[in-house]
Amino acid sequence: MRTINVGLVGLGTVGSGVVDILRRHREDFRRRAGVDIALTRFVDRSIARFEELGLPPEACTTDVADVIADPSIDVVIELVGGTGIARDIVLSALAAGKSVVTANKALMAAHGQDIMEAAAGHGVDIAFEASVGGGIPIIGPLKHSLVSNEVAAVYGIVNGTTNFMLTRMAEDGLDYDTALAEAQERGYAEADPAADVDGLDAAAKIAILSSIAFNSRVTLDQVPAEGIRSLGPEDVAYAAEMGYAIKLMAIARRAEDGIDVRVHPTMIRDDHPLAKVSGVYNAIYVVGDSVGETMFFGEGAGSLPAASAVVGDLIEVARHLQSGCLGLVGCTCNEQHPIRDIGSLETSYYVRLIVSDRPGVLASIASLFGEHDVSLASVIQKRTDDLGDAEIVWVTHTAAERDVRSALAEIEALESVQSVCSVIRVEEL
Repeated sequence: MRTINVGLVGLGTVGSGVVDILRRHREDFRRRAGVDIALTRFVDRSIARFEELGLPPEACTTDVADVIADPSIDVVIELVGGTGIARDIVLSALAAGKSVVTANKALMAAHGQDIMEAAAGHGVDIAFEASVGGGIPIIGPLKHSLVSNEVAAVYGIVNGTTNFMLTRMAEDGLDYDTALAEAQERGYAEADPAADVDGLDAAAKIAILSSIAFNSRVTLDQVPAEGIRSLGPEDVAYAAEMGYAIKLMAIARRAEDGIDVRVHPTMIRDDHPLAKVSGVYNAIYVVGDSVGETMFFGEGAGSLPAASAVVGDLIEVARHLQSGCLGLVGCTCNEQHPIRDIGSLETSYYVRLIVSDRPGVLASIASLFGEHDVSLASVIQKRTDDLGDAEIVWVTHTAAERDVRSALAEIEALESVQSVCSVIRVEEL
């Protein structure tokens, strides 16, 4: 058993978790996994972090080039984040003949193919389990345990911040702003929450999962993403009344004419397992032709859950180094499936409007839906305010996305319509 020397770049939340796990379990890994892993070099912009974590000064540097140029380093862990400097770090480490472990979802979603091809070209490993689902094992199962399946669909609740907010809105009737403030107070949401609440974080993750599940390259910029800013407690209450829960869903499905991939708030039946996923927890639901329906559930973020996935990858890479079998599973995106335009989507829709409460308004709206081949399943009118405006909820039968959007563009232009408050897709999973 030889010692595998590791350089850790980035000592933030996840990086500090990696240090903690290796300190506590290095001897366990020797016994249970047959590998000896040593963190021997550390990189961070903040010199104070080295002291806070009790790291030996001689092993610490603010210059990542020191680690990449160090011939004793076998593996580099990249935990910087983003797609700029992080990309340079990863590609430089691979070019130097070092395997890389990363938790960087944005990097893998945007540049995954280039990075995996670079790893293959230099005969080393690239591992990125922590880039999706935090501590939930999902990339490994898709690449190994489920590789005998033709995957039909992947559905994910993969953003803990928005799932926490939607849970608070459902359970306690909070509005969006109050739920966001609570998420920020608890440390679940950043000061600038855009990546979470606008669906961009989830879009990066489903791009990665789609690429693996369907063996076809899907990049972040190909994933239509809508967030939860427009949702109100009224929408959550209406959904519950109709037997649904609202979740920010990352969806990828195999279709005859390509891959249907998207992120948006979704109404799903409240008896579906995904509807029960609450708080900051994540879940990924995979449907295969042989295995049937499977669900992977757990904490999707946080220092130790994400660090658990990083260290799991590190152990696997260390095993490969020790056995001399690197690059066993590289880029598998050898099929070319087009990404379907979201306008081709066919599903049901929930639409909440504020309209003038007077005769003929409902009929004029229903007529415009009909002119665009959108059939209506139900309508609910419950609230009328002192200004003479009414809140109307429509639920459509299955309709094409482009037809619904065309109808709503004309409906919103009606003098009697004050606003189109919410449009939520309804999925019968």
